[in-house]
Amino acid sequence: MFSEVDSLTSIIARYLTISDITQGDGKQPYSVRYRGKLFIDSVQAYDQLVQNLKPLGYTPLFRKDGEQHVIFLVRGVQEIKKSRLTINLILFGLTLISVIIAGVFYVMGNQPVLSAPTQLKDWLPLIQSSLGGGLAFAGSLLAILLAHEFGHYIAGRIHGENVTLPYFIPFPFSLFGTLGAFINMKSPPKNKRTLLDIGIAGPLSGLAVAIPILILGLSLSKISVLPVTLQQGTGIQLEGNSLIYLFAKWVVFGRLLPQPASYGNTPVWIYWLRYLFTGKPYPLGGIDVMLHPVAWAGWAGLLVTSLNLIPAGQLDGGHVIYVLLGKKAPRLLPIVLGLLLVLGIYWNGWWLWAILIFALGRQYAEPMDQITELDPARKLVAWLAILIFFLVFIPVPLLSIG
Repeated sequence: MFSEVDSLTSIIARYLTISDITQGDGKQPYSVRYRGKLFIDSVQAYDQLVQNLKPLGYTPLFRKDGEQHVIFLVRGVQEIKKSRLTINLILFGLTLISVIIAGVFYVMGNQPVLSAPTQLKDWLPLIQSSLGGGLAFAGSLLAILLAHEFGHYIAGRIHGENVTLPYFIPFPFSLFGTLGAFINMKSPPKNKRTLLDIGIAGPLSGLAVAIPILILGLSLSKISVLPVTLQQGTGIQLEGNSLIYLFAKWVVFGRLLPQPASYGNTPVWIYWLRYLFTGKPYPLGGIDVMLHPVAWAGWAGLLVTSLNLIPAGQLDGGHVIYVLLGKKAPRLLPIVLGLLLVLGIYWNGWWLWAILIFALGRQYAEPMDQITELDPARKLVAWLAILIFFLVFIPVPLLSIG
């Protein structure tokens, strides 16, 4: 009698020269395992097997075992549930309001006032005069975030993956008014090529919008002299620098900012290397750019890109490092955590990130087909993504003086 395994084997034999077959006995996570060598392109083989096995109620998984190819057949076919667009719209609306409020607060904080208003009626003119800048900030930042998330979404749809529209996360009364956004992949990615394309499309799209917004915002900003000393009870906050941010300021203003009052006997390159990674020495008495709300949004876009490209777990950088290193990717995690803990000495926000990555970032997105490798062009893109991470990474995002 022709058994179900015989039927499955006849399908697998169209793509794999079979060396051995193992039936699962209920203790293994698979029903049947085939080992051998694919004799057609792995991408084509996987796509066709998915279609051929779906009516029989099986899902194929492609793996490697040394030089051999392994096909696991897992019983069941994932049913994809439709998402509720209402949730996306509500979250976006709340985020829009929250980001506008954050922008208004930013503008208000940079306006000179003789004394802080004590009554609501005194606040209203200040809020009204700050609303335009708040809207400019919100529009700029949300344009960057939308570009980032729709980069993921469009890449996912092009590859036929089941991805949701972006879920924005409002964070009222914070610096930016949002914790960003995310899309949800309802099923594992098909292969490493798909994972890379979806993972890197977000940062590249967001950066393509963030850099022009940053340059525009800097052109609207003004240079100001920093105080030599701070009165007791007062302080200033400086945004941190990445290599790209430093270069953008040099393009617009023709100088590296914040420019100290004097480099003293310290070589310029040593000064900037130390300042980038520690925020010291404080540039009091020097000059710096007072960021227009649009520039503040552009800087935030660079920060968002750098955080997403941290090479760990489910972050975009984690996807990049996984497609390059495969199962060896988790070995990089202790190094990432160690560096974040050290950087936390100069900005303690990195300690929170280290905790989050340790708790949530140890799992990597494993493709269904792990036989298909990156083509040369995608390998180049993956290494480009790592280079971009080093260019946009901000070792000390915010520096509070006083």
